[in-house]
Amino acid sequence: MKPNKRWMQNTVNAAAERDVKMPWERGARRSAFIASRAADDKPAAPVSLAPLPNWLTEAIRA
Repeated sequence: MKPNKRWMQNTVNAAAERDVKMPWERGARRSAFIASRAADDKPAAPVSLAPLPNWLTEAIRA
């Protein structure tokens, strides 16, 4: 029996004819999405904590 490589040629031809956008292809749509997210991001508010009570700070110093 001789080897039949037709399936491999069909696979290569089908891959060459693809027109579906792959996830790793980066385009204008992706960059527009990133720009819109960056514009929506607000700077984080600084966190302010209440001061420690005296009895606790004295225990830390000892």
